[in-house]
Amino acid sequence: MAGKQGPDCCCGLLKLLFEIILAVLISIGIAALIFWLIFRPVNLVKFHVTEAELTRFNLTTNKSVLNYNLKLNLTIRNPNKKIGVYYDRLEARAFYDDQRLGVADVAPFYQGHKNTSVVSPAFAGQKVVGSELSSFNKEKAAGVFDIKVKLYLRVRFKPKVKCDLNVPSSSKNGGSSANFQTTKCDIDWNIF
Repeated sequence: MAGKQGPDCCCGLLKLLFEIILAVLISIGIAALIFWLIFRPVNLVKFHVTEAELTRFNLTTNKSVLNYNLKLNLTIRNPNKKIGVYYDRLEARAFYDDQRLGVADVAPFYQGHKNTSVVSPAFAGQKVVGSELSSFNKEKAAGVFDIKVKLYLRVRFKPKVKCDLNVPSSSKNGGSSANFQTTKCDIDWNIF
């Protein structure tokens, strides 16, 4: 009966294929568990905007160009006892009324364990906006502008950081007596 192939042979091949796939999935799961146990996000890096200065934020007379000058102090705290973080790229983007104002790149740096670093991105320039800014006049009257800052980082993990800011104007023609309040930023950790 040499060379006979029947249902037992096909079942054996399917069983072997299933066992190989199962072994690969279990290996990937164990590797992911070990990675998580080593780098588990118990003590995540924390981002806060501690100072914001908006010295120029106005529309031209025909309301088509927004002039802006925004400076931030961004505090980054690494509370981990054993893990340092290499920031290969840190790019800050400022938005107003869903329109990007500008981009500020921060030089690469290393942050040791249990360390706090301060970086100072600055945004200055002009943005052609037409008449699309729906809340500008209301916010100008209040003296506080709703500006969003998003950070794009390249580190060992790939977090995305979003900071929703209420920045009081300190310009001469629309000054506010309000002080900037330190604002905690939200972090989206994309580990896998």
